[in-house]
Amino acid sequence: MAQKTSPSPAARFFGNDAWDAPAEARPSVPAAGTEDPGLSTAALEESVRPRSLDDFIGQEELRANLRVYLGAARERGGALDHTLFYGNPGLGKTTLAQIMAAELGVNLVCTSGPVLERSGDLAAILTNLSRNDILFVDEIHRMPIAVEEVLYPAMEDFKLDLVIGQGPAARTVKIDLEPFTLVGATTRMGLISSPLRGRFGILAHLEFYSPADLARVVLRTARILGIAITPDGAEEIGRRSRGTPRIANRLLRRVRDFAMMGGHDIITAEQAAEALRCMDVDEIGLDRMDRRLLEVMITHYDGGPVGLKTLAVACSEEVRTIEEIYEPYLIQCGLLKRTPRGRMVTAKAYRHLNLLLR
Repeated sequence: MAQKTSPSPAARFFGNDAWDAPAEARPSVPAAGTEDPGLSTAALEESVRPRSLDDFIGQEELRANLRVYLGAARERGGALDHTLFYGNPGLGKTTLAQIMAAELGVNLVCTSGPVLERSGDLAAILTNLSRNDILFVDEIHRMPIAVEEVLYPAMEDFKLDLVIGQGPAARTVKIDLEPFTLVGATTRMGLISSPLRGRFGILAHLEFYSPADLARVVLRTARILGIAITPDGAEEIGRRSRGTPRIANRLLRRVRDFAMMGGHDIITAEQAAEALRCMDVDEIGLDRMDRRLLEVMITHYDGGPVGLKTLAVACSEEVRTIEEIYEPYLIQCGLLKRTPRGRMVTAKAYRHLNLLLR
């Protein structure tokens, strides 16, 4: 007699009979709404990106200040002060740069720190900017120092200092630039050099989003993509989105997939919760790797302190990935703390994992 295995989370979601049946006997799949099935993930993300400050959800204090800065720049008819956005990935730094250009009616030229390998790469971009254009540099902390130094006179005086020739015959040529605004984005504010940081007139920190704001993000995205979802379904996804709109939008699309294959026309809180359990996302948004980090620290190192490199080796993960992706949210949730001797889990982490505090 064949051994009967316990149903998988996905099977429990859909129902064993429906999922094990032949394809033609499975529940019918509702239409995907207005979403274009030919769109790539990047195109989908672009389609739901806010186009104005009015459409942008969350970051209320920052949005209010940006309205003032943008309005003043329009009144002056000059370039906006150079702006540096810093915060965790997925909080809206690129979106805000696009909104700033749209609100000012200027061009947006996008690049990133790692792409600017030589000073000539940056010089070519700067000399092609039109008056009051915005140059957006993502991951600006990864820009080489030689390239960064080219920015100093460009940011201060709208002039470009180019060295022509080599050795004793080398000479410096100054080129006038059109007034422009540099908008930098970074997840590592501490890696921005003091000379560069000091040349930004506007420093703006993007905070993690509240579950209520994330629920609004989910409802807005669902409306654009034609996904039927109840308010409590959006709240369920918002609670588990790690304070990040990008993650909220990704989880919405995956919950939509489970709902479609389960034959549901509308996503409710119950269906969202079950789908997220299938994806191993718990009630506060921790995934398998988050929990593994905490469990390794507890079981192998008595809760810490433990060094980041040691933790990365124990978890078979990159140091940078732990530091930039997992650690900020664990600290935000109060499950992890940094100390001079290393990382330590908190009593709250033990309770969340249902482990005894040692």
